[in-house]
Amino acid sequence: MHIGLDLGKCQSYGNCVAADEAHFDLDDSGLVVLLDKNVTEADRERVAAAVRSCPADALWLAENDG
Repeated sequence: MHIGLDLGKCQSYGNCVAADEAHFDLDDSGLVVLLDKNVTEADRERVAAAVRSCPADALWLAENDG
């Protein structure tokens, strides 16, 4: 599983960072940066909560291809 990002939708709320600093950060412009786009089973719940916390719907979870 991995994290998808539509950077054009990011509104710099930072909810994702507050929910999961291991996978998300904000750059100097306030836009989200994926620190690790891959999601382990152990991190799945925390990452899913961070994705759901995005009011701009800029993030999603997707199954890995193959």
